[in-house]
Amino acid sequence: MVKAAFYGRFSSNNQREESIDAQLRAAEEFANKNGYEIVVHYADKAKSGTNSSKRVEFLKMIKDAERGLFQVVIVHKLDRFSRDKYDSALYKRKLKQCGVKLISVTEQLDDSPESVILESVIEGMAEYYSKNLARETMKGLLENGYKCLHNGGKPPLGYDVNSEKKYIINEREAESVRLIFDMYISGYTQSQMVDELNERGYKTKLGTMFRSNSIQSILANEKYTGVYIYNRTAKKDAFGKRNSHATKDESEIVKIEGGMPQIISKEVFTQAKAVMNSRKRSPGSNKAKENYLLAGLIRCGCCGKNYQGNRRASKNKPLYVSYRCSYRRLTSSKVCNNKEIRKEYIEEYVLSELERRIFNDDSIQYLVEGINKNLQKKNQVNDEKKEAIVKELKEIEAQIGNIVTAIASGFMQEEFKEKIDELKERKAELEFKQAQIKSCEIEQRITEEDVRGLLNNFSGYVITRNIPECKKFIQDFVKEVVVYKEHIEVIFNVSFSLFKNSEEIELISKIKRCDLYERYSQSFYIKVS
Repeated sequence: MVKAAFYGRFSSNNQREESIDAQLRAAEEFANKNGYEIVVHYADKAKSGTNSSKRVEFLKMIKDAERGLFQVVIVHKLDRFSRDKYDSALYKRKLKQCGVKLISVTEQLDDSPESVILESVIEGMAEYYSKNLARETMKGLLENGYKCLHNGGKPPLGYDVNSEKKYIINEREAESVRLIFDMYISGYTQSQMVDELNERGYKTKLGTMFRSNSIQSILANEKYTGVYIYNRTAKKDAFGKRNSHATKDESEIVKIEGGMPQIISKEVFTQAKAVMNSRKRSPGSNKAKENYLLAGLIRCGCCGKNYQGNRRASKNKPLYVSYRCSYRRLTSSKVCNNKEIRKEYIEEYVLSELERRIFNDDSIQYLVEGINKNLQKKNQVNDEKKEAIVKELKEIEAQIGNIVTAIASGFMQEEFKEKIDELKERKAELEFKQAQIKSCEIEQRITEEDVRGLLNNFSGYVITRNIPECKKFIQDFVKEVVVYKEHIEVIFNVSFSLFKNSEEIELISKIKRCDLYERYSQSFYIKVS
């Protein structure tokens, strides 16, 4: 008897696993009548016929055909093999090259010219049916979109879906979303944010602990501002693959203001986006040969682009290190022609102005207020952490008690000991964290004398020009440096990162380019040895 393989498939939730059984039963009856012996079964469950690359069993069948395990493939209908004309022709050709014939139980075709035409018509109808079904399904999904309804899949962290398919806020999850935005704007790194979220007992939508890759998609999700968005992701390409970073044209996207419950404000989302953009500005800073104190802070006043570090030296000429507009091209007059500025001059000016305008007696009251607010907030965070730990400890004690009761009642299982050991280990971890938080609690308030000590330290850094410490202070206290053709502006942020939720006060220092060069040109003329 001729060895045969059976291939079956069902594509959606409208069909059931029994559909495969019915296909196999029909194939076996056909094989018995026509002298075939089915020696192997392949079945793809809930898989579309338009993309063969995702059908594991189908691809396995093609591989086995190449190994010569059978001479015939039997399907119930040709559309079970494929609903894509290109795929169908491609894989039929592969089977033919292996000496394997494809046979349909319900569509009796031979090698005659009429059968070739009929087969192509059947394949075309199958592809039409698939694409038409997708179009009709999309109509329904778009209609749901215009009504701001959930269209399947897991809702974003912070939301649940009610019986009417409307989004509602999950308050516990929404707390973690607000905290993520708050920490990001405050300058936390992703690893610090993950540690903080996990310490407070927050979970992802899947109920797992947070990881670094959980954060970025949340920060970029505009839905948290109350905007309903659907149909944004670009379609699959010709090979059935989808680029999740590519988006459709704005005309195709359903975007409705106020279509979702709002978790964060527009202002907070905009601030987070600005921080995200600023972190992308200087990706090569760690590789730089120079330590550029103003990296990410200095921009062109003419075109608005960032100024970047530039270093050049030649034989018997002084080393020239500068900041230069990233949009400037020496060979073209059509692009920004704002001049570069010597690195040492502008950095020294910023440090001097920082010392003169910010770190002095007049600013002490602002510093004291801001630091104390920050400490108060830190203590509130610690209270939340302690509350989460106490809650989990109670749950662990209850679980241990239930297991002990079950053992005492004679219900002894091997898993009980393993579970108790696991609970006790977790309990020890939580008690250690509890002790750590207690040891770090800050009760005292910062005084003006404490702040004067901080200012004296900074003065020391300025005098010695301790580069790492200077860079840290600049990033905290300088909002931006704007380089115009005739002058430079340094904008200081008096409230800086210490004053979360306090009113921001800006101070601006200005100096003409010619005055800057005159002031520092003699101090920083360096010969290359």
